[in-house]
Amino acid sequence: MPAPSFALRSRRVVTPEGVRPATVVVREGRFERVGPWDEPPSELPLDDAGDDAVSPGVVDPHVHANDPGRADWEGLDHATRAAAAGGVTAFVDMPLNSLPPTTTAAGLAAKRAAAVGRLAVDVGLWGGVVPGHLDELPALWEGGVLGFKAFLAPSGVDEFPAVGERELRPAMALLAGLGAPLLVHAELPERLDEGWGERADAAGRRRHAAWLASRPAAAEAEAVDLVARLAAETGARFHVVHAASADAVEAVRRARAAGVAITAETCPHYLSQDAGSIPDGATLWKCAPPIRGRAHRDALWAALLAGDLDLVASDHSPSPPAGKQLASGDFAAAWGGISSLQLLLPLVWTGARERGVGLGRLARWLSAAPARLAGLDHRKGAIASGLDADLVVWDPEARFRVEAERLYHRHPTTPYAGRELAGAVRRTYLRGTAAFDGERVAGPPRGELLTRG
Repeated sequence: MPAPSFALRSRRVVTPEGVRPATVVVREGRFERVGPWDEPPSELPLDDAGDDAVSPGVVDPHVHANDPGRADWEGLDHATRAAAAGGVTAFVDMPLNSLPPTTTAAGLAAKRAAAVGRLAVDVGLWGGVVPGHLDELPALWEGGVLGFKAFLAPSGVDEFPAVGERELRPAMALLAGLGAPLLVHAELPERLDEGWGERADAAGRRRHAAWLASRPAAAEAEAVDLVARLAAETGARFHVVHAASADAVEAVRRARAAGVAITAETCPHYLSQDAGSIPDGATLWKCAPPIRGRAHRDALWAALLAGDLDLVASDHSPSPPAGKQLASGDFAAAWGGISSLQLLLPLVWTGARERGVGLGRLARWLSAAPARLAGLDHRKGAIASGLDADLVVWDPEARFRVEAERLYHRHPTTPYAGRELAGAVRRTYLRGTAAFDGERVAGPPRGELLTRG
């Protein structure tokens, strides 16, 4: 089926040059041009979005689809459908939690095979840096991964072990030569109290405050400092995933001031929640690094506004409900991860709007900067001539209450159930074709597996 051609106009089209009334011309699945609102091309069908915002499709660079091997946790079909319903037209899948992990050429082949015919949106892949697999990195890069992910602290799964300075230094030197970015889970293991749960009684294991105390903010900052030092030595560029603290932000600032090629993200749970509001036993909020106090949350918003943090990613990390220990409320035993892929846009917009942030800056955080990080900005991340016609049509003023049963995640258990958010997605277009019509994910899967270049 040929890619569609049409015109879409709105009073609020979000372009790199600003937000304005305009007509977006889509020709064979790509943006041809952005023209005047009142001069749509007569030869093309016109879709008038009225006052709804027309933004570039969201690009989420931090998703755990857990496929193959743990598809019962999520799966690419569920994850990509949830993405489409949330205005996310591309995401990059993390190399861990699938079996096998994407740490070898064979693991990459398994991931590619799992994706065939199942993608409702476009998906790229990160490779993994683990001990003993240095020789695999060039093959993964040549195989099309968009960059690499490493953990300094235990990842939570045995097949993806953490690396230390000894493994990181040669890996970063190699990645610098390839021109590949390194994404780092930045918590220094020496600062973590991994045995806190063994010492706590049943009541103590239910306390989010105990989980929080076991992973201090200094662990984040010192990990960023370590990787920044290695980046300065090797010339590698690196990205801090899920920064959760003011301390991590300060470390990012130090690295950038020293000339290190560094970018950093935070996540909607750190921007929309604070530790003081998490009751005992609320394990749906467990993640690593943990959600910290209100002062840290405010510091993350300030860092976004100042440009010290570059983007917001979901860190969508689901598990079956049993993995979250919902009955016992045991933070020590619960899986650490929060499901939010479908809600990324309204979660971030709700907080941004309260702080006077406009649609243009939101698009930079959720589309342009993530596409640039993943090396996809030649195709994704903006409404601009020649790029894929990935669009989300949404109402920034519409408020809705999160209903778990309306989420496309395989397991719609979410800590956001019942929360009122702003920003309702009306339609999502993937390369000009409707992927979500406001009520359901549309048509057969049309997503592509994205590769470097």
